[in-house]
Amino acid sequence: MRNIDLLAFARAWLPGPTVVDGRERLRAVVGAAVGLLFTGLVCEWLAGGSGWLIAPLGASAVLVFALPASPLAQPWPVIGGNTLSALVGIACARWLPPDTVWVGALATALAIGLMFTMRCLHPPGGAVALLVVLTHTAELPFAFLPVLADSLLLVLAGVAYNSLTGRRYPHVQLAPRQPGTDSRFSSADIDAVLARYNQVLDISRDDLESLIRQTEMESWRRRLGTVRCADIMSRELVVAEFGMPLQEAWKLMHDHRIKALPVTDRTRRVVGIVTQADFFRQIDLQHHEGIGGRLRDFIRATRSVVSNKPEVVGQIMTRQVRVASEDRPLAELVPLFSEGGHHHIPIIDGERRLTGIITQSDFVRALYRAVGPEN
Repeated sequence: MRNIDLLAFARAWLPGPTVVDGRERLRAVVGAAVGLLFTGLVCEWLAGGSGWLIAPLGASAVLVFALPASPLAQPWPVIGGNTLSALVGIACARWLPPDTVWVGALATALAIGLMFTMRCLHPPGGAVALLVVLTHTAELPFAFLPVLADSLLLVLAGVAYNSLTGRRYPHVQLAPRQPGTDSRFSSADIDAVLARYNQVLDISRDDLESLIRQTEMESWRRRLGTVRCADIMSRELVVAEFGMPLQEAWKLMHDHRIKALPVTDRTRRVVGIVTQADFFRQIDLQHHEGIGGRLRDFIRATRSVVSNKPEVVGQIMTRQVRVASEDRPLAELVPLFSEGGHHHIPIIDGERRLTGIITQSDFVRALYRAVGPEN
């Protein structure tokens, strides 16, 4: 057991695999060079030839251009983290004895604590505080030129370069979504796990949630393989037209033991869907007594010319209907059935004509064949 632990400990020292391609690496390399060059030239011009780049800015450039989605690389952490850390270092260098070993350690620790408090944690900030102490820089203007100026200019360069090269920066840290929108896991579940983990992650919360959901979708794609909607859809269709009487539509659903009818026009293009829920929505369900009678009265055709209730399918159908093409991978329908509350999805061909329908039963059977036990 101890040998296994030692082996795992030894492996922890080895670098992990790189998951970015050569193009992304080149993008980061060029971005860091362009960003630092822009920052240095502009800062030098602002200072009348006496400006300079501080060494920790190189670490900031790594974050801004190679990890633009990181919470540690966002504008406020870069600007606030570096500048506040410089102020901490200046205060320590000015008011504490010139023993750089323990003063440097204290300045770095205080800078980290302040960055946590101000929500601007930025690793190069610790280096800024230490640099100030090691160089015995006790002048307050140093925190603004070059530290603040360098940080601000680097962020501006990062905004321009990352946007031009297809990377979102600043990377908005989205607020958690409302719980209860997902039948498998919710945003509240992620928040609970992050609270138990209780460590700083170098990834934004919204990106983490997105990666989890994409990983889940990739798992379904792998399990379902090349299954398309056309492979599992029901082809024996029972449909309604816009002007079909309600009584006839209800009889179709009752006779065929189905709960929904796609509604099509004369060219077989889907214009809506009518379900049993659409019928029941039209009658008072607060009183359970006499529901059957009220439903019969509702669907019965009115003999007079003028009617004060719906008479045809088109008047009660759901017009916003989600459809899928025949060649769409079945895995892409997982969120629709599991999260979107869909029970029936009409399937259309290349000319948007109705060719089939996938129900929850069809979907469950397909999933069972894909991931269920082998016979």
